[in-house]
Amino acid sequence: MPFHAKYGLAACVAVSALAGTLLAFQLPSFREYPGVEYRVGDIGLPPDYREQTEWTFARLMYPLAPGGRYVRGGRNGNGIWYEGNSIWTQDYPRADRHFAEAVRRLTRIHTRSVEQPINLDDEAVYDWPWLYAVQPGHWQLTDSQVKTMREYLLRGGFFMADDFWGANEWEIFMETMRKILPVSEPADLSNDDPIFHVVYDLAERYQVGSEGSAQRGVSFKCTNCPDRWMGIRDDKGRLVVAITFESDIGDSWEWADAPYYPEVYSRLGIRIGVNYIAYAMTH
Repeated sequence: MPFHAKYGLAACVAVSALAGTLLAFQLPSFREYPGVEYRVGDIGLPPDYREQTEWTFARLMYPLAPGGRYVRGGRNGNGIWYEGNSIWTQDYPRADRHFAEAVRRLTRIHTRSVEQPINLDDEAVYDWPWLYAVQPGHWQLTDSQVKTMREYLLRGGFFMADDFWGANEWEIFMETMRKILPVSEPADLSNDDPIFHVVYDLAERYQVGSEGSAQRGVSFKCTNCPDRWMGIRDDKGRLVVAITFESDIGDSWEWADAPYYPEVYSRLGIRIGVNYIAYAMTH
């Protein structure tokens, strides 16, 4: 991941200044779960993983919609989603740790080197003001989880939904989102939206392909699936949900150090993530 000095020295000065006042220091609790791509211990723990910091990559754990898959442990309930091995662990923990490293290098945000899986049933989400979910086209939050998620967003939390594709996954995603924010609908974000310019100027965007797609020489996982950059705002106009529909930002973090993965995807994916963090911390 190349370090761009003109951004690294100045781009996040304002974010750094505000971080200490806007965010409490993140809690030190940590547990690694088995994932669909990596087992516990496959990705070594950084030596400073217990360090208490001001920002942490928080990853949403979630139960699956009917037909959702547990890659290890069977299908349709023959596994326990909150013990890992489920689709919420796609790219985990490699993507999370690569991205945390990028945030450390490209900003002055004091960032924890390891991720934090979040179970909404524990109501611990309020300790983590930035939340990410992969493949929410497979999720189905319970009523109590919906209530907690709604409260989280209304209190000022920020949610990034990434890597889901096609009309069917969109409808599954929206079935839960309509329960969380019933009066708010997603809308395409314009090129001049502040979230695309808070750190990096990203008016020129493109579809971010998965590792598998890149191996096939394409950027998409399904036909007629153009990239969509969308969001949901609260009643004050603040963006509270950022949706990278039909792009795989998680893979752009996970494979950022792989020589065969196109740098052009990681370049945009990392900058998108940094912008979303900076926006969440300053708006």
